[in-house]
Amino acid sequence: MLSAPYYSGGFVVKRAVLKDFTKYVSWNVIGMICLSCYIIADTFFISKALGATGLAALNLCISVFTILYGCALMVGIGGATRYAILKNQDEHDKADSIFTHSVFTGSFFAVIFILIGIFFTIPISKMLGADSITLPLTEVYIRTILFFAPLFFINSILIAFVRNDNNPKLAMAGMIIGSFSNIALDYIFLFPLDMGMFGAALATGLAMVLSICVLSLHFWMRKNQFSLCKCRIQVKQIRNLLFLGSSAFVSEMSFAVSLITFNLVILSIAGNIGVAAYGIVANVALIAISIFTGVAQGIQPLISKGYGCRDSFLIKSVMKYAIILVLSLSFVIYGLTFIYSEAIVSIFNNEADVTLASLANNGLRIFFIGFFFMGINIITAAFFSALTDAKIGLIISTLRSCVIIIPMVIVLSMVLQMNGVWLSFVFTEFIVCVISVVFVCKKLALMPKLISSHK
Repeated sequence: MLSAPYYSGGFVVKRAVLKDFTKYVSWNVIGMICLSCYIIADTFFISKALGATGLAALNLCISVFTILYGCALMVGIGGATRYAILKNQDEHDKADSIFTHSVFTGSFFAVIFILIGIFFTIPISKMLGADSITLPLTEVYIRTILFFAPLFFINSILIAFVRNDNNPKLAMAGMIIGSFSNIALDYIFLFPLDMGMFGAALATGLAMVLSICVLSLHFWMRKNQFSLCKCRIQVKQIRNLLFLGSSAFVSEMSFAVSLITFNLVILSIAGNIGVAAYGIVANVALIAISIFTGVAQGIQPLISKGYGCRDSFLIKSVMKYAIILVLSLSFVIYGLTFIYSEAIVSIFNNEADVTLASLANNGLRIFFIGFFFMGINIITAAFFSALTDAKIGLIISTLRSCVIIIPMVIVLSMVLQMNGVWLSFVFTEFIVCVISVVFVCKKLALMPKLISSHK
């Protein structure tokens, strides 16, 4: 359970803030790392079973998976953010209404994704760059993943609400069990059963069932404080929760849009081998991204609590700890990636393709420089969303997703070829980081005034 408000800054109080920060962030980072195994496991097993062609096809599919996951996060985090604020203000009926609206909204989106999967998978696959070789694999993976859209939304909503209902440990357990079951099912479906790309997508979907079962235990615990209720569905409430979760959605979209853009550019430079190399880089990057996302999701309940309780000391302390943590993690992540890049690439290079190895190894060492700045950008977007100031978070995420990255990769790739592709990510994250720091400094300077005027 979250500690009482922290208003002052004595040693005991600072230690209490750090304790809550460590608890929430650690559980979420562990959970998000395990969640990233959904795609990492697919990448590993597909590379072993289907080689570079399967790897290229999977990389074309990841953008669709990311958009689906981003929409689910938008509904879950948006609703849970509003829920946390209302709960800390003892507005329990309104808090239940937010959960109900989140479930309704998630169901609506899920139906749309299913319809897209039924009628539009082939056009989408071709739009993403699939050719006659990769199209059959790409189409079946996308169709299967979209069929499981309802489970993605239910899982993300439950994870966010359970975490914000003072149970981050169970939220983490759901993510871990889902991830490990996905790995086991991946192996079974791809090797003993030889089900190909369909098996990989099926494993990811079925793993959600186990995660949801674990998270459902929260409803039978005495600490549970949310439930479905009878209420009138209001467009205003839906719009509000989507707005609060929009930065999380656009953060995922930034990865999807850059992935699509990079794939199309790389196809023109290095063909399917280049796309396969980027697939390795992008999938390894998912682990690092999941770590920063875990930090961002971990600080969200604490910052929302500070906002709801009008506690500026808590908000400032949590943000300071988060920045220190992501910078420290950036050094560790880049150091390990630089030293072990060749070993990492060899895990996914089942055919020992020299060109693939060279492109991916160089890509890892350049691309990952951007993570020194990405961590700041991700927690900044979460910071503003937790304060119900989603507009700034949306601006930051939009700059990363398309406004800067798209022209950057097009221009630099024309001059530096593949090195330009890798560097475009680095320069984009750096530029956005400078903007993010300016926004955060201004917000923290105004924090006492913001808290005193908050109702």
